[in-house]
Amino acid sequence: MPLAGKGMLLTSMDVDPADDAEFNRWYDREHLEERVAIPGFIEARRYAAHDGKPKYLSLYSTETFEVLDSPAYRTALANQTDWSKANIARFKNMIRSVARITISRGQGRGAALGIIRLRPGGDKDKLRTALQGQLDPHHLDGIISMHLIESDPTLSRPITDDPSAPNPGAGDWFVLIDATHVNTALAAATRVTGNPALKPLVISSGAYTLMWDLTRSEIPGR
Repeated sequence: MPLAGKGMLLTSMDVDPADDAEFNRWYDREHLEERVAIPGFIEARRYAAHDGKPKYLSLYSTETFEVLDSPAYRTALANQTDWSKANIARFKNMIRSVARITISRGQGRGAALGIIRLRPGGDKDKLRTALQGQLDPHHLDGIISMHLIESDPTLSRPITDDPSAPNPGAGDWFVLIDATHVNTALAAATRVTGNPALKPLVISSGAYTLMWDLTRSEIPGR
């Protein structure tokens, strides 16, 4: 199925190798469930880089985009646990996109994820239409579904950064490619990265492998 909901939070970061085990323990035992339990959140997925940076990537789907600026979510951000504060302080090279899901085609999700970061300029409607033509998984072997998320430039800001610092990437878009294997994800990404009309907008691209996922219905009492 296409991505559930209308909103998505994308976060990505590196941590020092010495902190890696503790970071993953926190993410797996506290953070993912804590976020999915927030009203309006539907599911979350964790990935590790196969060919890409930063090393870790998470996707959180929400019922609506507005959930990502809701009182419940803002309260969670303002009341992090001590374990969360310690690990968030270790984030490096963080990307945080609070985004609308504007294109989602296909059925299901794959074990691998291709990702392309774009910096739109000019006519965004025209760009969205051009991407719509490229994000069709139906005749691509090994491609499960393809999506476009568009960051809100006001809400998209790494929580570890100075809020007053310039953030030229706050309005970036991300193409997400659910695939059965990283090689097919990377091959499908060339439909965008190799397209002469789209290539100048590409900031980065890569492929990630799924670590695990969690839906709200799997949390006891939800």
